Amino acid sequence: MNKLHKAYSLVELIIVVMFIGILAAISMPRVDFGIISKQKVDTVARKIVVDLRRTRRLAIADAANNTNGFEMKMRGLQPYSRYEIKNLDTKKIVDSLTIDSDITCTANGTRFIFKPMGNQDISPPDTGTKITVSAQGRSFTITIISATGTVKCVEN
Repeated sequence: MNKLHKAYSLVELIIVVMFIGILAAISMPRVDFGIISKQKVDTVARKIVVDLRRTRRLAIADAANNTNGFEMKMRGLQPYSRYEIKNLDTKKIVDSLTIDSDITCTANGTRFIFKPMGNQDISPPDTGTKITVSAQGRSFTITIISATGTVKCVEN
């Protein structure tokens, strides 16, 4: 019995792999990395909203022991590069986040203070009610309603 086996030679396989590599190298510059930055700005905006709501929740949850509340404070010069959540009674930093350098984060103040009832304290002069997060033509505005402490996020 004489069976005829057909297979690819090593040279043929190398030529196919080189051809696929050349096609990949040509198509790679066409990949839109702006999409990644657009997704990053969405993620950062959502993280800031979550942390503002967390700051408010901490102020309400610790109201019996903490009459000063909690704050989220922007750090660095505008555009801000990071922020911290701080217990205003103990002065202890609860958490912090560094904002990616691809993202532009601006605000109309540096401090976002929540009192024990959950409302925002707007009496200090450096208190803000709006944060804008943007990159690659995509922008979000985060607004705090001072009377209730409600945090809203809208894509511009």
